[in-house]
Amino acid sequence: MNADKILDAKGLACPMPIVKTRKAIKEIEAGQILEVQTTDKGAKSDLTAWAKSTGHELIDSTEENNVFTFWIKKG
Repeated sequence: MNADKILDAKGLACPMPIVKTRKAIKEIEAGQILEVQTTDKGAKSDLTAWAKSTGHELIDSTEENNVFTFWIKKG
């Protein structure tokens, strides 16, 4: 999936992936896609809830080699 911006949040513990995601999403335009890469296992539920509560759309997520990747479309 093509992302307009990639955020590397690997190695960061909660709540830092959300804090960094919030900052990064402000740097892109509505309709663009932010790719977030993290190793925090709690990020799946955290980012899903955050996207829903802030009007953004979690398009897809994957897990590979203990790295969770999320694609969030800015609302």
